[in-house]
Amino acid sequence: MTRLSTLCYIEQDGKYLMLHRTVKKNDVNKDKWIGVGGHFEEKESPEECLLREVWEETGYTLTSWQYRGIVTFVYGEDTVEYMSLYTADGFTGEAHPCDEGQLEWVDKEEVLRLNIWEGDKIFFRLLNEGWPFFSLKLVYDKSDTLLEAALDGEPLELFDILNEDGTKTGLVRERGVAHLEGSLHPTSHVWIVRENDRSGWDLLLQKRSACKDSNPGCWDISSAGHVEAGNDYLPAALRELSEEIGIRARAEELHFVGMRRARFEDVFYGRPFRDNELSAIYIYREPVDEKALTLQASEVEEVRWMDFKECWRQVEEGTLPNCMYLDELKMVGDCLFNRGKEK
Repeated sequence: MTRLSTLCYIEQDGKYLMLHRTVKKNDVNKDKWIGVGGHFEEKESPEECLLREVWEETGYTLTSWQYRGIVTFVYGEDTVEYMSLYTADGFTGEAHPCDEGQLEWVDKEEVLRLNIWEGDKIFFRLLNEGWPFFSLKLVYDKSDTLLEAALDGEPLELFDILNEDGTKTGLVRERGVAHLEGSLHPTSHVWIVRENDRSGWDLLLQKRSACKDSNPGCWDISSAGHVEAGNDYLPAALRELSEEIGIRARAEELHFVGMRRARFEDVFYGRPFRDNELSAIYIYREPVDEKALTLQASEVEEVRWMDFKECWRQVEEGTLPNCMYLDELKMVGDCLFNRGKEK
């Protein structure tokens, strides 16, 4: 079944007009909060559908609106909907009751806390970031779990959201939304090491690309990345090693150190960034020629070896631009120095 529809978010005084869909029994949006809109009637244009649906559901006649994007909504195996997404900031008329649910003006900062589709959170993020126009594809199963998302044809990263004990909540959330909300999600960290004649061990550090969404240009762990939804820590660690620096390691070559919880908040590119991670820490001791590595330009600017104790000193003093944590360095150091050079 293929359908065409419109969806509009009317803005006023820092709020969106939201519709709590509570009336229809077989409504795919049952109990969720969405904007106002509906399906095309025969021979309607998107704008004609927009104006008609807004008036029917709210009593308002739009006087100023903007076409913001196309959302391809795929639900289960039998529903595909192409939705024209609008925002509007001008209207006339008097509000009347809606026969599909309850209308309510909601502060924009509060919208993400409502029962909304996970994919809707992605386009709210894009709207708030000022994207002029976008094409967003969202694929769900019949339990409303987000399976796939793509922006302008490029896949977006999806994470399993975790409970405090590290178990999965069942929610799958897009990377940008997870970092906007500060949602707990899994990551894998790999520290590449080699023996030296100074402190006993060198660490291979990577310098993050200048285009990274957080901590651009900072020195970081040898290889680190998020665990994709449905994946696990060890496969993610192996994948990141291969993608970021070109090392094709075997699972048995990664030595598990432990789990670590980390969180921080900052602002990058004028936008809030809230990181909340549960990380699996690994050590890789196989021989590595840093000059022969293949660096992923979008992730890694360069790599360098650094003596462990010198790295600790500079991180502790703040003389090395970095986004490493002393407690994680301590975990790695305890493993290297307290357990010797066991393999």
